[in-house]
Amino acid sequence: MDNLSEKQNVFLLLGSNLGERLQILQSACAMIEDRVGFIQSASSVYETAPWGVLDQPVFLNQALSVSTALMPEEVLRIILEIEHELGRVRYERWGARVIDIDMLYYGDLVMDSARLTVPHPRLHERRFVLAPLHEIAPDFMHPLLSKTTKQLLYECPDPGEVEKIS
Repeated sequence: MDNLSEKQNVFLLLGSNLGERLQILQSACAMIEDRVGFIQSASSVYETAPWGVLDQPVFLNQALSVSTALMPEEVLRIILEIEHELGRVRYERWGARVIDIDMLYYGDLVMDSARLTVPHPRLHERRFVLAPLHEIAPDFMHPLLSKTTKQLLYECPDPGEVEKIS
């Protein structure tokens, strides 16, 4: 990033497996557009198998491409705030949740700090991330792996079921 005042394209993944899942995703989208930036594209909603902790309800997931003038740490602060406002409580890693909002990419930035790692360090291992992301950004190049979303999805070892529902 040469000029930090320029707008960046941030890719987010929304997930919910508790409560009124679709309504929660819609509320999260509205809050993201209000606080983070213009949603340039949104994938379909996918029903996906849980990952990590398997004994929990299935998820709804959706990928977003958002144009933002905010710095990565500020985007993180806001998405954590949105999660909290929508009722997210962190009990168990990879456990059931009302809402989860992950930052997958922030432009082509590579960053690893105590609070934030971009690109998301495990996105290439997760079919539930790659399938919706592929719908909106098949040719986006992972800045560390030098592979497109399409290539990452094709090579993904995750056997988890992912089904487009809308």
